[in-house]
Amino acid sequence: MKILDGGMGRELARRGAPFQQPEWSALALIEQPSAIEEVHSAFIQSGADVITTNSYAVVPFHIGEQRFALKGRDLADLAGRLAKSAVKNSQKQVRIAGSLPPLFGSYRPDLIQQERVKELAQPIIEGLAPYVDFWLFETQSAIIEPVSVLPLLPQDKRRFWVSFTLEDENPQAEPCLRSGESVKSAVEKMIELGAEAILFNCCQPEVIGAALEVTRDTLTEKQATHIEFGAYANAFPPQPKEATANDGLDEIRTDLAPLDYLGWAEKWKATGATIVGGCCGIGPEHISVLAAKLK
Repeated sequence: MKILDGGMGRELARRGAPFQQPEWSALALIEQPSAIEEVHSAFIQSGADVITTNSYAVVPFHIGEQRFALKGRDLADLAGRLAKSAVKNSQKQVRIAGSLPPLFGSYRPDLIQQERVKELAQPIIEGLAPYVDFWLFETQSAIIEPVSVLPLLPQDKRRFWVSFTLEDENPQAEPCLRSGESVKSAVEKMIELGAEAILFNCCQPEVIGAALEVTRDTLTEKQATHIEFGAYANAFPPQPKEATANDGLDEIRTDLAPLDYLGWAEKWKATGATIVGGCCGIGPEHISVLAAKLK
């Protein structure tokens, strides 16, 4: 079992680091980079096998068009360096995932602008490239998001993981991406593209189990069981279709304490998941329990 880290933004806020909308976790990157490394170190000490670069909010949606044009690449570079420093100082065998975020806003496939993908993705990729062990497409709402960015990655031996976010207003419904596309179609496309792992993140844990079952069955059907799968849920209430990541700070659920979250992760493991971690609102204390109980 591989243990991922948890959510960077809310952990920064909890520690009193600079954190507000619309910059989100990028504000600490700009104003107090040491706080980023401290959070990375906390997750490593909690038992994470993988930490994720704090590049999720390094997009115009969060930091603005002008700042991105002037400093986007440098901020991505800094995010990579901070992760690398945390791993080096820990003296542990921890891998660094290069976070490739939704370029036009979380949960909003309707805002995707195909003609701007290279303009926004290239600086992030170039900034992170010297530091990361593999690439992690995060919170992808539509299949077209990773499909569009994948050709821009360095042509080397580094692998990529893709993590989709699920529609979570109705946990009883058939699992689907926030675009409405089926989980099965997303998994089939990722098999075709050669993903090393397929994950689900930034949605309620209640909707993830069914998606993992579809993923497992599709991988078996397509004779692609070498591809790992897993999840890292958030601690937010359900997010409606019109939600955006800059609407305001969501409340953190009170029913997802570390042992509660472990219960969900154990169900995912029973489904066949080999990668688990946490997203927004899931902190080092959650990861510590996952590492102690699941590894």
